[in-house]
Amino acid sequence: MKKIRAAVVGYGNIGQYTLQALEAAGDFEVAGIVRRHGAENKPTELAQYEVVKDIRELKDVDVAILATPSRSCEEYAKQILPLGINTVDSFDIHSSIVSYRRTLMPICKEHNAVSIISAGWDPGSDSIVRTLMQSLAPKGLSYTNFGPGMSMGHSVCVRSKEGVKNALSMTIPKGEGLHRRMVYVELEEGAKLEDVTAAIKADPYFSNDETHVFEVPSVDAVRDMGHGVHLTRKGVSGKTQNQRMEFIMSINNPALTGQVLVNVARATMRLQPGCYTMVEVPVIDMLEGDREELISHLV
Repeated sequence: MKKIRAAVVGYGNIGQYTLQALEAAGDFEVAGIVRRHGAENKPTELAQYEVVKDIRELKDVDVAILATPSRSCEEYAKQILPLGINTVDSFDIHSSIVSYRRTLMPICKEHNAVSIISAGWDPGSDSIVRTLMQSLAPKGLSYTNFGPGMSMGHSVCVRSKEGVKNALSMTIPKGEGLHRRMVYVELEEGAKLEDVTAAIKADPYFSNDETHVFEVPSVDAVRDMGHGVHLTRKGVSGKTQNQRMEFIMSINNPALTGQVLVNVARATMRLQPGCYTMVEVPVIDMLEGDREELISHLV
């Protein structure tokens, strides 16, 4: 069977773990890596792969895995989908997902391509669990408690602020779906903590949560990529109340995101042209293997 040829766009934390997940998948082959600086200062672990500045320099790419910051996902998708190449990303700005989907939908259909957006673990795999829980108890309340752990999207957001040399954003659960953001920053020379703090708290990534910003001499000294989630739903099945269900996991953040991105990259090859979120994609399409064998094992 022909293997799926995937290109990884971006080679930060998520890109590196995505490559590992591709190497472990029997139905994929790596078409190449797309980096801003191309093959300049090429890491030794990429020696066997073609590294380019533009995805059009690669041959026969089936799907592009956008391992880029959320705020650049749309730009890359708009460039790549018209080439007839599927895209997947881990766009994580919850309030913008519906509008992002609406933007990409006509592009996908016009160019006979598939895009699966917001495919990380939240939004992403947690979204599937929330959907299942709500189907089991249609009336009720769901709570998503993150952490404690590093939020990659929030950390990238802080690093983009003027005066910030390096940053780490930790998510601390307060319970019932409320969270505290603990932000640790290394500042550029001359930058003022109060100015950086104001810029962080005004950003949509942080504006709805309690946020505390601290200056530290070294972000690397406090960095930990571990994270986790505790999902709870309490509700009603039919007319029976007090139905309670929980889902808990503790993870390495970028490793799980990379795995999810590879899973949905596989699913793009099985869908009709269009833009999808993970709750719209059959879970079985994300798995490697023969469908009937998977059914016999899982059902």
